[in-house]
Amino acid sequence: MSAIPQHIPLVVETRGVGSAQSIESVHYGSVAVVNAMGQLVASAGDAQALTFTRSTIKPFQALEFMELGGALAMGYSAEEIAMLCASHSGEDRHVALADSMLKKARCEEHHLQCGCHVPLRFSWFDKAPPARAKFDQRHNNCSGKHAGFLAYCRLTDTPTENYLDEGHPLQKAIRGRLARAAALEETRLVMGIDGCSAPNYALPLATLAKLYALLAQPQAAPEANASLHTLANAMRDHPLVISGDKRSDYRFVQAGQGDWLAKVGAGAVQTVAVRSAGLGLAIKIAGGNLQALYCATVAVLDQLGLLNETARGILHDYVRPPLINPRKIMTGEWRAIVNLQRAGQ
Repeated sequence: MSAIPQHIPLVVETRGVGSAQSIESVHYGSVAVVNAMGQLVASAGDAQALTFTRSTIKPFQALEFMELGGALAMGYSAEEIAMLCASHSGEDRHVALADSMLKKARCEEHHLQCGCHVPLRFSWFDKAPPARAKFDQRHNNCSGKHAGFLAYCRLTDTPTENYLDEGHPLQKAIRGRLARAAALEETRLVMGIDGCSAPNYALPLATLAKLYALLAQPQAAPEANASLHTLANAMRDHPLVISGDKRSDYRFVQAGQGDWLAKVGAGAVQTVAVRSAGLGLAIKIAGGNLQALYCATVAVLDQLGLLNETARGILHDYVRPPLINPRKIMTGEWRAIVNLQRAGQ
């Protein structure tokens, strides 16, 4: 595992149009493509780069709760199971689902410890919210995950007041379950605090890809395959819950036409599970640029032979998106230069 990731150029921004283009900015990163056996299939850059998983790890943070029968005990719908894995936009549907999950756990909004931010339906698209709009923690993109955390506490009769503490039974259970799924010793899980205040873990990029390969083919998981299958189906069937209208994960799931699961994380990390091929993809842009991340992700999917015409149409805006100035003049474009190397080549 590299102390300093050996990232390589994946995406460039150009200035100028046509043959007069020159490269203005370069976005470095790495890619890992892994099968359900944990074998590296293809890569670019540093496949072992230690990478904070951020929101891409949410399905595996929900896994212990699912294994305890939590979703059944709480009477969660498929949409509410999807909310466990969501980085949602804070739309009305998301707030209603978070509220329902809290009520089923005999909790209220004030029990959440994720904090309040402007909903992603505004901030993600650089839009100002309406004047005098009021938001609370249910609008936080991680409110579904946190509602699930509280439900675990109710299910196991453990305290809700400190459910984010590293030593809380919930967080210890999550850490152990994640280590087993990743086939790593717990001591190799590097902990940090996520934007929603929950413990989060850095993993080698290829290990993160392996987790999504298991999500693609849960039958290959050494344990918890039924729970992974339930989580994967919820993510596939309810992409608007996972993400939000016009958001990237929703579009990737649309493009996959039932075959792909997608999960973006802050800091520009993207995972994709390809169910038919049993592959997990993990992509990291070192500088945290999301537009570069989407551009690179589409290029990786294309080089793996996974894009049909329908998918190309849905993801067209990510292929070579133009740079447009305030006068609507095209000043350049984003262009992926990633070149996947197949294992053994």
